[in-house]
Amino acid sequence: MRFAAWWCIGEAMKLILATDAIFPPLTGIGRYANELASRLPLHPAIDEVRYFGMWRWQGGALKDAGAAAVTLPAVPPWLARLRREFADRRWAVSAYDLIGERWRARLLRRAGREDVPAVYHSPNFFLPHYDGPAVVTVHDLSIDRFPETHQSAQRHYFDLAFTRSLARAQRVITVSATVRDELIAAYGLAPEQVVAVLHGVDACFQPRPAAALQAVLARYQLQPGGYLLSVSTLEPRKRLEQLIAAHARLPAGVRTRWPLVLVGARGWLNQRLQKTIEAGEQGGWLRYLGYVDQTELPLLYAGARAFAMVSIYEGFGLPLLEAMASGVPVLTSNRSCMPEVSAGAALLVDPDDVDAIAGALGQLLENESWRAGAVERGLARAAELSWERCIDATVEVYRQAAAA
Repeated sequence: MRFAAWWCIGEAMKLILATDAIFPPLTGIGRYANELASRLPLHPAIDEVRYFGMWRWQGGALKDAGAAAVTLPAVPPWLARLRREFADRRWAVSAYDLIGERWRARLLRRAGREDVPAVYHSPNFFLPHYDGPAVVTVHDLSIDRFPETHQSAQRHYFDLAFTRSLARAQRVITVSATVRDELIAAYGLAPEQVVAVLHGVDACFQPRPAAALQAVLARYQLQPGGYLLSVSTLEPRKRLEQLIAAHARLPAGVRTRWPLVLVGARGWLNQRLQKTIEAGEQGGWLRYLGYVDQTELPLLYAGARAFAMVSIYEGFGLPLLEAMASGVPVLTSNRSCMPEVSAGAALLVDPDDVDAIAGALGQLLENESWRAGAVERGLARAAELSWERCIDATVEVYRQAAAA
């Protein structure tokens, strides 16, 4: 009753945001969490945000602080290395869960028992014990649907903590309607408990004139409009081996005119993929740039002739939206959420059919009339999905969680 009364009188809300996902290298989930961390304090319905991550409080920011963004404490390099080192060890994951459950509950105990407790939001699958209203974001069910594409320790932690987290949540956010339907079907959640809130795209992803790209692209020995781009972590679900094989089947002139440029963190379970990448680099028609910082990534998008991402499964697929916002034609998979996110703007293909991918790449790179229409449709779709819309919808979920 106290929650319902609180919302009825319209008081501004307090929030605790988990920040564990804001961890280098900042890939999809980390970037989503970072957008929440920097934008939520500026929302008119949010009075106070406190940050909780790495088993400790990380300070807070008030909505009237006047800052355009929030800067969280930097993760020490030694801690980043330690986390990566132990993330694929089952015993370490079990110990992390056992100790973390108790320690985080202890730190959150007082906050959860305030007269009007803050809403706690974990943007990354897992919730600690908390006595107040709680929200969790579920990005995908790839561990359930494609367990072979994840490390053993990842699957082990999911088994320990995921169902427990769903039971603790008053509301669950999914990042697409596709994942919402999957989650309800697989875990028996009430439909009203699960809300799809699609990601947004930052204004830094936009079409740019060639002159504005030259300096950054030159550092990577690239030319505006002179490459096919793919942005993803090197891991099995992304079907990068199929994309590389399809690109290798293009006519030699097309392949050399528009080499395939891969951007993304090293990932896991990719020993064979790394050898395939090395062979392509030796052939002169493939480049692997590794992880690229957010300051340069928008320029790499805007400079691409086209963008391809043929994952077998995604929860949202943020690079699709970033490419469309950059005015770049997109090829993507006809599976999971990709048709939902691209909404008719992209060329769709079976991610396991190398011949079909090769044929679609030819159209993506050379069919000028289709390309022009794809750019227009992509820009229109990206304009529908802003981070401001995402934040507004997320705050509404907080209201529902508190009322529940």
